[in-house]
Amino acid sequence: MNENNSGLNRAKLYQLALFPMNNGATNVYFVLILSYIATFGNKVLGLAMVFASFMVTGMRVFDAITDPIIGALMDKTDGKFGKFRPFMVIGNAVMAVAVVALYLLTPLIPENMMWLRYTMFVLLYAVWVIGYTFQTSVTRSAQPVLTNDPKQRPLFTVFNTIGSLAGMGVMQVLGMVIASDGIAGDYNATWFAIMTPIGIVISVALTVLAIIGIWEKDNSKYFGIGGKQEPVKMREYVQIIRGNKPLQRLMVAGGGCKLALSVATNLTVLCMLYGAMTQFGVTANEAGELVSQNRYDSLNAVMMVLGYVFSVPFFALTVRTSQKHGQKKSLMTYVAVALCCYVGVLALLLLWRQGDPAWNLSLFEGTLFGSGFKFTINLYTVLFILFFGVGYGAYYATADMPIPMVADCADYETYRSGKFIPGIMGTLFSLVDKLVSSLSATVVSVALLCIGISDLPTKATPYQEGMNWVVIAMFCIVPMAAWAATLIAMRGYVLTGEKMKEINAVNAKRKEAIAAGMTMEEAMEKWKTLEDLK
Repeated sequence: MNENNSGLNRAKLYQLALFPMNNGATNVYFVLILSYIATFGNKVLGLAMVFASFMVTGMRVFDAITDPIIGALMDKTDGKFGKFRPFMVIGNAVMAVAVVALYLLTPLIPENMMWLRYTMFVLLYAVWVIGYTFQTSVTRSAQPVLTNDPKQRPLFTVFNTIGSLAGMGVMQVLGMVIASDGIAGDYNATWFAIMTPIGIVISVALTVLAIIGIWEKDNSKYFGIGGKQEPVKMREYVQIIRGNKPLQRLMVAGGGCKLALSVATNLTVLCMLYGAMTQFGVTANEAGELVSQNRYDSLNAVMMVLGYVFSVPFFALTVRTSQKHGQKKSLMTYVAVALCCYVGVLALLLLWRQGDPAWNLSLFEGTLFGSGFKFTINLYTVLFILFFGVGYGAYYATADMPIPMVADCADYETYRSGKFIPGIMGTLFSLVDKLVSSLSATVVSVALLCIGISDLPTKATPYQEGMNWVVIAMFCIVPMAAWAATLIAMRGYVLTGEKMKEINAVNAKRKEAIAAGMTMEEAMEKWKTLEDLK
């Protein structure tokens, strides 16, 4: 075991780089399912919008409830193939089978058997949720065994972003390309038939890489401080949450960050912002009819790329800040930057004027590199890019920072109670994370119903009165409120860089003593602080 006197368990570079691909593998399905399933149910299967949207919320709640069950099962697992790898393999296989049946087979059910469409939609979605919980739980739960070096843990967010770009980013870009008029034309049955096998192949490849990354560390010698540990009963979980104050605060911060991401990147919200709200002027179609000009394809793709570009310097800054001052300082600093920048985004959306090119987002007309191409960028768009780019860049760089911070909370729990329960620690965090983020589809649907819209807008949907207020609320106000809650919660978070050094040193000393024959109770009582190690 690669430890020194400070109790550090360091990972090799390839392990740090490859294991986060597990998050990329599950993020493929985050896009394929959670971003598009309401649209699939409403537009492809013909299910009622309210049912499809509320089912997303209901299944996300089901997903959250299964988390502690899977976490407890993971904590009891320690076999020939380790604690974490079986959950990665089983989870990915279940998701692949479920999504094929859902997206490729259910549209074959005749329209006059709508009851069967509703039933299969719910059942297959539920099966997919179980597979998703199996694999996604590993991302947080395996963090304590990967590394406990305070200088290495912040690097997870960097490598995780690479994995996310290989999973979520690729799926988002391909999704827009395949939805273009020359291929699928929209988010229809053809789109889902093309995207499903692509998503499965990408997810499987990323899962294989992640298994390679965790292979060596998925070993009992990296599990906790040793000694005999009684299984944690379900009723003890409430006591764990009550006693682990840092985990409570991280739950609020992580839930807030996920809510901001889920709502602001919701497909319906983006279609209204970059599609319906930017339909101005008229152009003639092939039949000679005058139709509105839609900027969705160009705006959404460009803004997404710009968001990633702006995030690059912030990743360097967040890692440097985390290594020097701890992850708490880094998270609070850059979430505050995002909050300030989105004040500017909010102001611009409040100034938006329907049909007025000067107060609308606009980049170019025609096909890129085509003969009819010309720039139409204006001051409004330049300011939007600056405020959105810096704000999104700062936020995106911290969006997954709570994941390695869960490992700090797991180490703190071992320090506090002697229990090594990474599975339940990771899944207790994700329970709140998922419960909060499950609200996104429902919140958007309820907002649309309030302005009289009963079908989910797509990129081809024309502007309807009140859409701008839904976008203002979903794209700005909800994320800003979530970030404010994050900042408030993290003020009392005690796991600073210095505190984690103490926890690592004390846990290492206890582990050494237990290996030499001391009982866990004696070791826990004898060494509690750095002063006790002298």
